[in-house]
Amino acid sequence: MASRVQACTACHGKEGRATPTGYFPRIAGKPAGYLVNQLINFRDGRRSYPQMTYLIEHLTDAYLQEMADHFAALDLPYAPPPAPQAPPAVLERGRVLVERGDASRDLPACVSCHGAAMMGVQPFIPGLLGLPRDYLNSQLGAWVTGQRRAQAPDCMAAIARKLSPQDVSALSAWLAAQPVAVGSKPAAALPAPLPIQCGGVMAVPVASASPAAPR
Repeated sequence: MASRVQACTACHGKEGRATPTGYFPRIAGKPAGYLVNQLINFRDGRRSYPQMTYLIEHLTDAYLQEMADHFAALDLPYAPPPAPQAPPAVLERGRVLVERGDASRDLPACVSCHGAAMMGVQPFIPGLLGLPRDYLNSQLGAWVTGQRRAQAPDCMAAIARKLSPQDVSALSAWLAAQPVAVGSKPAAALPAPLPIQCGGVMAVPVASASPAAPR
């Protein structure tokens, strides 16, 4: 496995624990279902990054699953976050969107899907802490433009298109500034059903009467 993932660690850092000051995201400790979904999305063209596609375009689902399982099993400490990169008012806007969302725009809180600790949920939902601000900005932008897609219904694309540029900046600034407590891991399950249907996590229950669900 060490030789198989050597190309991964060239960008994602030793053992897949990229630092929050870089661009490439941490993959160590992410849920295996999320990691394999993203590998398949790169291979099958739902995500656009030529270097990733080149590396895995001929790999089978089973081969990619083994790689995902390897990184998911790594239990490694997180680097401290950088100093906040936005004024207090912007950070507060980000915190409110993360913790409460915006019902007036049918925007669910980030915590309603990514978990109260923002560390993700097994087996398919990623954590949002310990990621560089530039990476968070770019991924939200990629959903808006269609450069990043998931299996339909693509819940993150629907959510991202409701965010203003100011919302994106506030979210990424607040998330990137949050420390990760020692021993933090993805939650085993959400305390309530998802507020919106997501094709990449269809095994997770969805609230049947949620105002944020697609109509």
